[in-house]
This record gives sequence, structure tokens and C-alpha cells, in this order.
Amino acid sequence: MVIIVVVVTFYLSYTGYSYYQTPLEERFYHPHYSWFKSSGIYGQGLGIFGTFFILFGVSIYIARKRYNFMVKQLRLKYLLEFHIFLCVLGPILILFHTAFKFGGIVSIAFWSMVAVVLSGVVGRYIYIQIPRTIEGRELSLNEVKSLKTDLATVLSEKFKLDNETIQIVVSITNEDSSKKSKFTIASLRKELQKSNIPKSECIAILKMVKKEKSLSGKIARLQTMQKLLKYWHVLHMPFALIMLVIVVIHIIVTLTLGYKWLF
Repeated sequence: MVIIVVVVTFYLSYTGYSYYQTPLEERFYHPHYSWFKSSGIYGQGLGIFGTFFILFGVSIYIARKRYNFMVKQLRLKYLLEFHIFLCVLGPILILFHTAFKFGGIVSIAFWSMVAVVLSGVVGRYIYIQIPRTIEGRELSLNEVKSLKTDLATVLSEKFKLDNETIQIVVSITNEDSSKKSKFTIASLRKELQKSNIPKSECIAILKMVKKEKSLSGKIARLQTMQKLLKYWHVLHMPFALIMLVIVVIHIIVTLTLGYKWLF
């Protein structure tokens, strides 16, 4: 999806480069002014599709999350990625719809949209820090702790590691963030190499340790991230509502003035 966003951005930039780099006061004389201007077929089309992508991305995500729409067909974790994709692609189309000309009430909608996108990126980071089921349900602290394995026992019985190496592993995967380990994954790798552990087993051990370390970090940060996610909703929603209200006003004014697309 990132590739699609990059390709679309590059294509739009390349296609309208000569127009967008023309000073605002001289654009009227550009040979493709009627095409690239915000009310032109191309420019207005970008605005329409961009707005549709945003509204569809928001609507289907809210419908699934709050009202269990198509709960069996749509997994929340994948729908979130689709929601983010549409809500990044849509604003990019709208950016080119404005032809990089901001003013009046539209500028408020645009900067609200920018705030929504940026806060969405932050929100996604916070969201993925909270362990969830495959359906997207948030796990409780006890449920997350139950996911941890007795790594010391597994490494001792399956890989026959010595106590010194196991203590290094325990130190690295300690979930108490206040006790920073002096050991790292790199130092563990060196220790395994010194012990002449086969390469395939080294890879398996390091993979297990990295997974357990990540889980320990999430456990340590869980309550903080849950609080941050609540505060994030408080900040994210107002910008989204401001953007939506102004976009609706913009559409009504546009139609009232007689600007229609292909009709």
C-alpha cells in the first residue's frame, strides 16, 4: 500500500509539475490551466476521489469497529491498515486538487486534514504497541502475560544452553523497564558463537529471544499506551470533525456556484 501511495504521488507530481511550479498569478495563462485548476475536470476529479477515499475509509472502519459491520469478513487489524491507506491517499489527492493554493475556509479544512493524518500516524504507532487478538480485540495485562513462555526452561531442555547463557537471555528479556540490561542481542549472538552452537539453532534462539523481548517491552508499556490511546482519541476526533464539517460546506458552496464534474 505504501508503494501505491508513493507511485500515485510521483505520478501526480510529474504530470502537473509545469503547472504547479508556475506562480499563482501566472497560472491563468498556462496552456493546461482549465485542466489542472481546482474546478477543472482533472483538478476537481482529484478532490472528489480524495474526499470519497477519506469518507469511505472512515465510514467502513467505524461501521466495523463500533457496529460490528461484516464482523466475520473484515478483520479489524487489516481494516485498520486499509483505513490508514485510504486516509493517506485521499489527502494526497486533495492536496493536488488544491493545486497548492490555500486560502479562506478551505485552508482550515486542509490544515485540519494534515493534523488528522499526522495524528493518525502517531495513533497507529500507539495502537500496534498494544497486543491484540487476530480479530483485533485488545488484550488485558493478564492475557498478555499469559503469552510469555518459560524461555529459560525451553532453552535449557531444547538447546542445552549453559546457565551463564540462559542468565544473559533472562536479563535481556526482563520486562522490568527500570532494570536496563547490560546485555544485548549482539552480545548474546557472540556468546552463542563462542559456545559453537550450530547456525540454524542460533537463528532460532535469537528469534525466540527477540520475540520475548518485544513482548516484555509491550507488557512494561501496556498501561501507558492504553492511556495514551485514550488521550489520542480526544485530540484526533476534533480535527476530523472540523475537517468533515468544512468539507461539507465547501461541497455545498461549490455546487451552489455551479461547479459540477462531468455533468
